[in-house]
Amino acid sequence: MRHACARPLLALFLFGSAGSLIELLLLEHVDSATQWGPVVLLAVGSACATILIFRPEAAVRRLWGGLMAGYGIAGAVGVFLHLRGNREFEREIDAASAGLRLWKETLMGATPALAPAVMTLLGALGWLALREGPVERRP
Repeated sequence: MRHACARPLLALFLFGSAGSLIELLLLEHVDSATQWGPVVLLAVGSACATILIFRPEAAVRRLWGGLMAGYGIAGAVGVFLHLRGNREFEREIDAASAGLRLWKETLMGATPALAPAVMTLLGALGWLALREGPVERRP
């Protein structure tokens, strides 16, 4: 029964990844290479999850592991970039801003500072699906 959870985990991953991809495209999150990174990862991850649901071959599972590491890294980098951008913007508006006030304004800035962490969460979900083993094929 160890493999029974893989399919629902992949379905949840696919729902989250596809939704995040659609949102980034609607927000036109494509101005630079750093903005294209999550878009490409989400597209490839969504396609790979779909393949894994129906054909869980070893080569796809190996690719999946690398993609999930990429998701985790992209989430952490995205949070850093959003925080840095918000902080720079806040410092331009008020150069004297510092301490807790600056952190509050940074977290509440123009770009959603913690939104990229969804990538890390999706990567963890995908990794759990990988740990569950191959998706059971129905007779």
